[in-house]
Amino acid sequence: MPRSQRRHPALIHPEPDEFDLLDILHALSDPTRMTIVQTLRAAPERACGTFPVDVAPSTLTHHFRVLREAGVIRQREDGNRRWTALRDEDLETRFPGLLDAIVTAYKTSSHGPDDRGQKQRGTHSPRSTGYRAPTR
Repeated sequence: MPRSQRRHPALIHPEPDEFDLLDILHALSDPTRMTIVQTLRAAPERACGTFPVDVAPSTLTHHFRVLREAGVIRQREDGNRRWTALRDEDLETRFPGLLDAIVTAYKTSSHGPDDRGQKQRGTHSPRSTGYRAPTR
């Protein structure tokens, strides 16, 4: 079958009354996904390949799926492009103030917008916790 005639599976977009708080919190627990959300708060809709994240396309697709299936974003296909929009009104209706609180907390944490979607790792080392390796 020619590529142009292939059908893509339907995108899953839960209804607002189906939103699960834990799914939303999980979706917003990743720095790359938070970068996507912050970008969409500044622009109403954006093509998928134009987000300021440094991840492989397949990884970006995974992040979009997690956000979409939690109800955080809505995606639509237009020709060979997929457009992404934040479902902020639906989120506000279901969980008032949740998205604003999470984005504000994220901006003021050590994972602020200057990290450009890169996950921060702890700087704990065995010495800083008082652990000493056994000597022989």
